Amino acid sequence: MATSITPAREGPPEAGELVTVKGGRYHVLTRFDRRVLMAMVGIPLLLDILLIWWPTLASILLSFTNWDGVGTPGPQNFIGLKNYQFMFTGYTLFWPAFFHNVIWLVWLAFIATPIGIFFAVLLDREMRGTRLYQSVFFLPVVLSLALIAFIWELQYSPTEGFLNNALGRTSGDNIIDWLGNPRINLFAILVAASWRHVGYIMVIYLAGLKSVDPTLREAAKVDGANEVRTFFWIIFPVMAPINVVVTVITAIEALRAFDIAFIVNQGKNGLELLSILITNNSISEASLVGFGSAIAVILLLISLGPIIIFLSRMMRST
Repeated sequence: MATSITPAREGPPEAGELVTVKGGRYHVLTRFDRRVLMAMVGIPLLLDILLIWWPTLASILLSFTNWDGVGTPGPQNFIGLKNYQFMFTGYTLFWPAFFHNVIWLVWLAFIATPIGIFFAVLLDREMRGTRLYQSVFFLPVVLSLALIAFIWELQYSPTEGFLNNALGRTSGDNIIDWLGNPRINLFAILVAASWRHVGYIMVIYLAGLKSVDPTLREAAKVDGANEVRTFFWIIFPVMAPINVVVTVITAIEALRAFDIAFIVNQGKNGLELLSILITNNSISEASLVGFGSAIAVILLLISLGPIIIFLSRMMRST
């Protein structure tokens, strides 16, 4: 008695494919292959849900409660929008921290990032000592922001620091308190953060410049364009995907700033940031987990801007 076999697809299997026949159908993947594939997809997906999506959803839900971190939150902890109302109208530290994050973003976007791009353009010219300069500028990138904070605390020391000694401001009323004066400490910290950010942007942009077709520069040179015009009229537009990546990285670096400001003075006296307010309210003795979650939701909404721009640009390019 003949048995008919219905293939899963038309035509014979391609050369090199491992095929098994089960239930009258061709199967390109064996049972072991399918298990490996499920594990490769399922484990990262599970970790993504547990470590990213679940904490995010939990923070959104907790932002509508007055939960203090003790016990299990329930309907009795629900307070609606009171956390957000108090944050915008009664919490005196929120708006200073918000504007400090804005200043951080503006500084990185219009000062630190252009400097990193400038260094990348210089090093792309294959000048003598290029590898040495790359190593020097990239060295701060491999250091943690916590270590960078300690390094710059020594530089900003009122009596023993390099800056005050170089300026001759180490005695009496002549001392400059770089980290204690709320008028200048934010900008002093931004200089320290830029030390690392410049090298980071330089490496990313230099990698992009290496991929630019050299015939574009040659054509611009034939047309009589100088190096400045060649960069802004030809190279910079061609680098559009890298420009988007640099913009997103700059925005994320500004919004997640925490380490340096917290180590210097726990984010007080002119160094308030949204990330520090979240920590101080959620983890400290205040135990205002619900209120800290509300601040975290605001920071999340602000962060979604550059992320959406990046994803939309990447989807259009594909």
